[in-house]
Amino acid sequence: MRTALVLHVAPKAKRDDAWLGRDAQSRLMEAAGLTEAIGLQVMASEIVPLARPVPATLIGSGKVAEIGILARDREPDVIVVNAQLSPVQQRNLEKAWNSKVLDRTALILEIFGERAQTREGRLQVELAHLTYQRSRLVRTWTHLERQRGGFGFLGGPGETQIEADRRLIGERIAKIKRELEEVKRTRGLHREARRRVPYPIVALVGYTNAGKSTLFNALTKSGVLAKDLLFATLDPTMRGLALPDKRKVILSDTVGFIADLPHELVAAFRATLEEVLQAEIIVHVRDAAHDETAAQKADVEKVLAELGVETHGGRPMIEVLNKIDLLEPAERRGLLAGNRSKSAVAISAVTGEGLDALLARIGRELGHGETIFRLVLDHADGAGLAWAHAHGRVLERKNRAGGTMLRLAVDPQNSDRFLARFGDKIVPEEAIRRAS
Repeated sequence: MRTALVLHVAPKAKRDDAWLGRDAQSRLMEAAGLTEAIGLQVMASEIVPLARPVPATLIGSGKVAEIGILARDREPDVIVVNAQLSPVQQRNLEKAWNSKVLDRTALILEIFGERAQTREGRLQVELAHLTYQRSRLVRTWTHLERQRGGFGFLGGPGETQIEADRRLIGERIAKIKRELEEVKRTRGLHREARRRVPYPIVALVGYTNAGKSTLFNALTKSGVLAKDLLFATLDPTMRGLALPDKRKVILSDTVGFIADLPHELVAAFRATLEEVLQAEIIVHVRDAAHDETAAQKADVEKVLAELGVETHGGRPMIEVLNKIDLLEPAERRGLLAGNRSKSAVAISAVTGEGLDALLARIGRELGHGETIFRLVLDHADGAGLAWAHAHGRVLERKNRAGGTMLRLAVDPQNSDRFLARFGDKIVPEEAIRRAS
């Protein structure tokens, strides 16, 4: 197995909001977990304090030399630097340490490249990788003598190798973007098809390894990959789910978020997270047993805000405190008791504890946007009765001499369809109250 030395660069002056609420040891452990996620054995890990960034190497020359001695002693295949490195910094560190160096962006790209399964996922990973690689081409071609050529608009025999490579990468990026637009259009058609048989979408979001896929499997009886591994899920997965009141929803499992997510991936995976933008309800799954669960919550909300999702005062969001089976009994009881009157739902996706409460909460949130109708159908109108059952939630049914009376709860996306189909046979409950 290939080996790695993991370094976490910890600025002493925490100016970036992404660092707030997190200690260096936790960030180092997360970087080690990311490294192990691509099959590298972490042979050593270390926190590197940073008083002031150095343009050439990011970290100071004394620390560079010290790590160089460690690298010569351990001979790792890769040195992982948990920070964003410029192309020049990466090249200089590789020369100083005589080893391949991956920064945080490259490490996450490696994981995504290994895990993406769908065509869309692979295209998005390649787009992010090429965007990252384009700024680092100088690392590959520094040994070539620069030729004198044109301006680079058309290329040709006079262009340098680096210009040709950049042009090819640019053409590939343009092609991938066109293909992703086609994928986006296809997803839009699928979404329109779902609206014709409309089931509300409930999207699971959360920090990577918070237990979203385990919860998804527990609720839908599916076999989605669920491991104690960072970024175990990359491609969006959707399954039907029946609520206790017999209503059906579509449950969507999404890629996990992470602190300091590379901006290339935020842009490239926007299409993957479109289901979150379209969801009627967002379920934010948190790892209640993690020491930095509050900081992870802030990271998720930050990424959602970048995607244009309001986390306060917008669409319904259910906060789920997962992994309570890992807590001490007293702490678990306190969490369950303390959240009965609050917005969060405490669960264990592994043991099933709290899942009934979560499903009931989803049902209540969906009910807030429903319109209550009263509908009277002829006894012979079996097709209309079946349609009403299929597209609304029957709260009450009575057979009378004049026909079958139904009291229905109807989702907003179905209200106009009910009115168009049944016309004056349907009366909103509010109108009945006003008349009385």
